[in-house]
Amino acid sequence: MPRATLGTLTTRLTLPDLRLNGGDDLTPSQVRTDVLSGLTVALALVPEAVAFAFVAGVHPLVGLYAAFMVGLITAVFGGRPGMISGATGALAVVMVALVAEHGVEYLFATVVLMGLIQIFAGIMQWGRFIRLVPHPVMLGFVNGLAIVIFLAQLTQFKVPGSVEISGHGGGGGEWLSGLPLYTMLALVALTMAIIWAMPKVTKAIPAPLAGIGIVAVLVIVFGIDVPRVGDMASIEGGLPPFHIPAVPLTWETLQIILPYSVILAAIGLIESLLTLNLVSEMTGKRGGASQECIAQGLANTVTGFFGGMGGCAMIGQSMINVKSGGRTRIAGICAALFLLLFILVASPLIEQIPLAALVGVMFMVVIGTFAWNSFRIMRRVPLMDAFVILLVTVVTVLEDLAVAVVVGVIVSALAYAWNNAKRIHAKSHRTPEGAKVYQIQGPLFFGSSEGFVELFDPKADPAVVVVDFADSRVVDQSALQAIEAVAAKYEAEGKEIQLRHLSRDCHRLLKKAGHLVVDSDDDPDYELAVNYSVRTGILGGH
Repeated sequence: MPRATLGTLTTRLTLPDLRLNGGDDLTPSQVRTDVLSGLTVALALVPEAVAFAFVAGVHPLVGLYAAFMVGLITAVFGGRPGMISGATGALAVVMVALVAEHGVEYLFATVVLMGLIQIFAGIMQWGRFIRLVPHPVMLGFVNGLAIVIFLAQLTQFKVPGSVEISGHGGGGGEWLSGLPLYTMLALVALTMAIIWAMPKVTKAIPAPLAGIGIVAVLVIVFGIDVPRVGDMASIEGGLPPFHIPAVPLTWETLQIILPYSVILAAIGLIESLLTLNLVSEMTGKRGGASQECIAQGLANTVTGFFGGMGGCAMIGQSMINVKSGGRTRIAGICAALFLLLFILVASPLIEQIPLAALVGVMFMVVIGTFAWNSFRIMRRVPLMDAFVILLVTVVTVLEDLAVAVVVGVIVSALAYAWNNAKRIHAKSHRTPEGAKVYQIQGPLFFGSSEGFVELFDPKADPAVVVVDFADSRVVDQSALQAIEAVAAKYEAEGKEIQLRHLSRDCHRLLKKAGHLVVDSDDDPDYELAVNYSVRTGILGGH
């Protein structure tokens, strides 16, 4: 498995082998499965890349080149074999404003900078922060994305209209009706039935590929009049040419592209890392988050210099690959190479494939992606977790994947903080010497600091008060301020307060803050109780 290792000065990107992260053997059977799975993914990538190019307001080849280059580079260097990357709708909706206002050359420059930002994030190992995404957010993400994939397929049930490459057109038209609609629905249903039944007959050929092939043959042989890939746009083209973005290298240019680059980099990494987690769970193999960040960044940097619109991981195509048996890097590499082959020599054939077959494949992806058990789970989990699942699902559909995940994480964090804030309380007792001991229960942080202050009664307490933190933890600056506030109240009453059983890092926090002078006799092995007494007459460093 490829890893990005952060040393003292450099990060080393190792060239991976073609096997699974677990080191599974590359048997002839697995290679054949990966190649066929890659072909299936490539066929599904064509209409997706064209559609997302229309969304971004660029030529279809800009989307196809991005799907090829991003898919190839991430397949070789990515952190999770079996993942598929390419041009995505989540990025396209952000790009459209940039293209409309400044032109496609600024888009290429933005994609290059986006890639550099992602490489930096990988070097800094920021990918590990994806671990902070709670499980309810993941469920909402998966469900929302399944709905988004489903809704995206509905546009294929329109009569193909004129395409405006310059910006705001793209495969529009009236909804199908009558016989064309019924024919389209019948072919979609046939494709889905083949995908469902094929594994029961044989697993030698991926079921989605069989569905596409059989339906395409029926449509071509019998001349059935249904929308085809070629009705969206021609995919014929040459090799992607090397091209330095034609933008002035000025501060003004940086001001234009930097905000878009940061947003695109964040969206791309969030979607890629969540997809990495999902594929890892399905395959039972762990992925490398930091390695994936670097691979995504490298792919986008290169793509920007070859006339591509950039991209990130594609959960729909990744699910097709995994469900088709694709497990190694060969699958992703083959998907990219097949896509390039379609562009160069096979466009007349690929353009004859009926969209109904590809819609059927994506509908099966929707069924397989949606977490149907979440309906059962939501009746058993805490109300807040159920709310987060629904919230992330709705925001994913209405807004954006990255926005939904960020909203879900924030809501989950606030709920966690609120629940922990309610846990702060204290037990008290008197010592034989007459001192009062407060045994603090629960974490002391910004959410519980006010409740902590309210636990004490400086006027009624004796001359010596001990605050025991054996069952608590001082977490942040708000906690330090709360301790200082309590100490100040006892100082005003001419009384002494002692802090007991503070951990070593809490002790360092207190010393670093400079608000309290702590006398301590540290026990470095923590085998004995440690008392920290605070001379409340020395506050604020006086």
